[in-house]
Amino acid sequence: SIALERDGQLVSGVIYNPITDDMFTAEKGHGAYLNDTRLRVAGRKDVRTALCATGIPWMGKDGHERFQAELGAVMKTTSGVRRFGSAALDLAWLAAGRYDMYWERDLKAWDIAAGVLMVREAGGVVSDLNNQQKMLETGNVIASNEAMHGQFLKLLKDAGKS
Repeated sequence: SIALERDGQLVSGVIYNPITDDMFTAEKGHGAYLNDTRLRVAGRKDVRTALCATGIPWMGKDGHERFQAELGAVMKTTSGVRRFGSAALDLAWLAAGRYDMYWERDLKAWDIAAGVLMVREAGGVVSDLNNQQKMLETGNVIASNEAMHGQFLKLLKDAGKS
């Protein structure tokens, strides 16, 4: 996963999956692609029908209790949760419409920068978990389509209150 940032803006990104030989690319203002096929995020509007992806904090990393609360809320509310193991590919798959929503905490900019651009160029919405544009600084990211973004943010915020 490689991204180019120019003057504080993500302008180009590439995510390669060597297992499947899939090359995901995005250029600001020019769309997102899987090989030569244009990508669009899924069009679902109801969180209850959504397929979600996330990453799980590893042993010894802080945040397990919060993650378990969020995971429980998401599992109870959506049609399912998957863990692929790569934040970059999770975001690329969301851009390709394979997932509807994605969230994860405490990532590095290099984990998500190309994927952030990919989702945006595929018509999706990406923010941090406070609905700000500081995901590269905070390492906290949430992505979905526009119709579900607010619902998904509220679901995660409410889970943190329990």
